[in-house]
This record gives sequence, C-alpha cells and structure tokens, in this order.
Amino acid sequence: MAITTKLELRQTHSLVMTPQLQQAIKLLQLSNLELASFVEAELERNPLLERAESDETGSPMAEPAPGPMPVREESEAHGAPGEVVSETGDGDDGEWIDLEAGRSRAEDLDVEPQDVFPDADGFAPGALKDSGWSALGQSARASSGEDPNLEAYVAEERTLKDHLTDQLVLAFADPARRLIGHHLIDMTDEAGYLRGDLAGLAELLGAPLELVAETLAVMQGFDPCGVFARDLRECLMLQLKEQDRCDPVMEVFVENLHLLADHDLAALKRAARVSDEDLLDMIGEVRRLNPKPGLRYGSAPAQPIVPDVLVRALPDGSFHVELNSETLPRVLVNRSYYANVSKSTTRKEDRSYLVDCFQTANWLVKSLDQRARTILKVAQEIVRQQDAFFSYGVRHLRPLNLKTVADAIAMHESTVSRVTANKYMATNRGLLELKYFFTSAIAATSAGDAHSSESVRDRIRAMIEAEAAGGVLSDDKIVERLRDDGIDIARRTVAKYRESLRIPSSVQRRRRKRMAADARL
Repeated sequence: MAITTKLELRQTHSLVMTPQLQQAIKLLQLSNLELASFVEAELERNPLLERAESDETGSPMAEPAPGPMPVREESEAHGAPGEVVSETGDGDDGEWIDLEAGRSRAEDLDVEPQDVFPDADGFAPGALKDSGWSALGQSARASSGEDPNLEAYVAEERTLKDHLTDQLVLAFADPARRLIGHHLIDMTDEAGYLRGDLAGLAELLGAPLELVAETLAVMQGFDPCGVFARDLRECLMLQLKEQDRCDPVMEVFVENLHLLADHDLAALKRAARVSDEDLLDMIGEVRRLNPKPGLRYGSAPAQPIVPDVLVRALPDGSFHVELNSETLPRVLVNRSYYANVSKSTTRKEDRSYLVDCFQTANWLVKSLDQRARTILKVAQEIVRQQDAFFSYGVRHLRPLNLKTVADAIAMHESTVSRVTANKYMATNRGLLELKYFFTSAIAATSAGDAHSSESVRDRIRAMIEAEAAGGVLSDDKIVERLRDDGIDIARRTVAKYRESLRIPSSVQRRRRKRMAADARL
C-alpha cells in the first residue's frame, strides 16, 4: 500500500469545553463557603471587580451581579393551593443555560483566553490579629467614642496541644526526648489518642525504638489522664491505674469490653468470674471513665450550616421558595475605572491584561447570576415534586431521581447532580440537604404507588422505638408489619436500613432492655 499525502473532510459533533465553561460547571457544585472563598480570591486578583455592599447602590457605570435578591411582599397575590411560587428578581421567567448539554436559551458566556483563573492565595483574615495594629485600632476607636470590640478581650481557648507541650517542657530536660515528645504530640488527635506507628517515628528521627517507647510511657502520665492511648482499652487502663483500680479482674473486664457493647452480661460475668453485684459495680466504674479525655480542651469550632434555599408555607397552602441572599456573593464590574485606565494605557501587555480582567469580571458576574437561577429552578421543582412531604411529613416522601427533575426543567441530569451537591434547604421540616429528597423506590404489595426508601426507614425507626421490653421486634416481624401496610420489602433490606439507622439487632436490644430493667431494680 502506497503512503501518500491527501486531504479529507470529516464532519463530527463535539462539545468544546472552554476554560470558562469548565469553571462555570465547577461553580455549580461549590458550597456557599467554597464559593465565597473563590469570589474573595477573584476580588483580590481582579482590579475591575468590586464588592456590592447591602447599602450600596453602585455607580452609574458599574454593572451589578443580578440575582434573586428581592423578597415577595405578603400583600402580593400567591399561587393556588399546592403551587410553588418563587422570587428571583427581574427576568425570573426567563433564560436558562444548560451547561452540561451545551444548549443556551440566553446570552452565552463570554469566551476569554485560557488560564484566566490562576491560583490565588486568599488573604488570611487573622494575619494582623496579633500585631500592634490591632491594639492601635482599638485605642483609636476608644478615643473616638466608638464602642469597644468585646471579642478582642476574650481569652483564647487553650488547646490540648498547648496543654501537653507545657507539661513536656517540665517532664524532660534531654533535647532528644523533647524532640520525640513534640512528634508524639503532633501525632495525637483532638480526643487524646495517639494516631501513628512508634516504629515509623523511630525510623524518621533515627532514634532507638526503646527510647521512643520510654518517652511515650512517661507522657502517658500527663494530664488529662488517659491521653496518648492507642486504643480505647489502653485509655481506660491508664485511667484505672491512676485510680489504683487496675487489678487482674478489672483487666479481664476491660479486655472483654466487646461483650459489654453487645450487652452480653452472662458471657462477661463468666469471663471475669465475678458475681452479679460485682459485675454491676465494675460496669459503673467503667462508665464513669472518660473515653475521650482530650475533648475537655479547646478544639476547632464546628462550622454551622447556612441554608442556600429557604422554603416557607403560605396560608393558602402553597410554598414560597427563595434563595438565601446571605449566601449569594454580589460583585460589580467597575466599567468607569476600566474606561479611564484604558485611555491612559499605551503598552500592549497592559492593554491585554485589562481586557483579560474585564472579560473575566463580566464572565464571573454572569456565571454567579446563572448559578443562582439554576439552583432556584432545581429547588422549585424539588418542592413541587415533594409537596406532600412539606405538608404531611417524611411518611409522604415520594421516590425521586435526578432524571425526573432534569426532564421537568429541561436540563441535563449531571447539571442537576452538581446543583444538589453541597446545598441545603431550610424547610418547615428542618434543615435538609437537597440530595435528601432523592430516594429510591420500594414497590408496593398491591397496584398502589411505590414507597420512598426514606419513608420506610422512618417506619422502621418508629416501630422499634415503640416496641415494648417484652416484645422486641425481629427483622422478620418488621417485614410482616410492613407488608401489612402495603410495602413489599425483603428481610435483608430491613436489616440494611436498620444498620444505617445505627439500631442494634433484636438480640442486642433485648439484652439492653433487660440490663436497663436490672439497673432500675
């Protein structure tokens, strides 16, 4: 076969994923905290972007980021009963972009050069907290008559690492042991447990394993008692030794803690070879110990969940759906600054940089607006599909999948999946993740509608909570009751749902109830 050069024409269909389109898709699945961090980085990097404050109307040449900010007044007419109404500001009926399918019924996002989103390190808000500028600012506010910042006078919470480091300095004078001790402290989690291998630490530091073990043995006597334990058994044994209660019988008792967890008191009594009275005393002693001694000291504060969507019931039976304006970053494009700087810019590199910043700023404004509208549209459809849940509770939660919502709003299924990731909805039934409303279907025994797996879990939980001490329900008995209610379910499915609810088996529940009854006697 001869090798020749020739020209061919081929026609193919493909979706070109520009960097801006990829970034817009990525914005959909960001949580409100991740989105705020991204916008902060863009505000720091792009001189043409400005933050739109709540009391700021913006300059005539600044383009605001449109979003679902207005709130419906109660005097306006609401929808019919069962209808979902929403507020997204002007143009709510309008134009939507399905980023996954590449279809656009609105103005397309501007296409900019590649690499317009370089990595940017965000400014650390606490960088100047410990410097002299903080005190200077407080004194200036005090002299000007402003109220002082009370948070500036709150003492810093002491962490477990600080507490252990102070004891390490007093316990060892040898620099080698102090170095080992600092590494052991770094290997300790917030509960006080040692997470790591001593052999690996000895190899890392080039120290004898015996020296590392001796250092650990000394540090296990630090306050709080039980710290630097490698498992629960060792943590309890350290505390029992401190109380001078670590006798051979107690050691056997702690070695068989799994029997106590299973509420198998008969096997535990045989293993420890004690009477019923002594066994109950030992159980009481162990329960008074602290399984996580390090938690008494400061740890990282838990970040509260801020809902992205707010749903409230209206008097006429409909539901009002709106976005939480506190989670929507609002930015402006400073067009006047761009116009003034462009007139005085002569270098080609500077003009290219300004054009790049201007296009990036416009794209970010449009992407944030499109993200807000897409989230609201998906949330509105979820509320419409699950209106019985909002009205009557979890027992009326319907089976729902991503394809059903995607077909209803004419979007791609993967777009709905990204929208529902890391998003939360505040409802009259509590704060729920958007993915909570997507559940699998369980067939009915008759020709009725299928049941949601989440509603079946709630039925199982309610049955077990209502069971009497002498009538503990087995999985087979739960299956019979569910089938009497019209739910066709297998025993292994009931066992799986029960384990997901962290409910022990019927044998363990029977032992626990018997143990509780003996304790009351």
